[in-house]
Amino acid sequence: MELKVVEMKIPEGSNLILGQSHFIKTAEDLYETIAGTAPGAKFGIAFSEASGDCLIRLEGNDDEMKGAAKENSERLACGHTFVILLKGAFPINILNSVKMVQEICSIFCATANPLKVVVAETEQGRGIMGVIDGFPPKGVEDGAAVDERRKLLRRFGYKL
Repeated sequence: MELKVVEMKIPEGSNLILGQSHFIKTAEDLYETIAGTAPGAKFGIAFSEASGDCLIRLEGNDDEMKGAAKENSERLACGHTFVILLKGAFPINILNSVKMVQEICSIFCATANPLKVVVAETEQGRGIMGVIDGFPPKGVEDGAAVDERRKLLRRFGYKL
């Protein structure tokens, strides 16, 4: 087994959701879920099959996001994985709906941060071992940082 680190490309102003699924209808079901949950969002979905034709299946409503999802799936080259690129909404807006899609097995991450994926490769294929999302902590928040966090959540409209 060989471990590799694959850097994901996240277009400016967008977020990426990386997960594992198990069935060919994943791309279409995710499309319907995202469109129904965040109708104003622009998004692209890439799902990599792990059997049969072993194709990357693409859906979405935005060519830039679809292209970025495809590129990231090609870089990963891991079966039964999906990449969602999202603009005009945050993962928090769709994540619970995505988790409820019946063929979704797990979510590795949802982020706009720099993202690296640790991939194991064997003679059979490749699989995701984990993710490196963003940077390590620089300390613990103090009173001013608590106030700023709370103000930020209110600016985003997530708190009163």
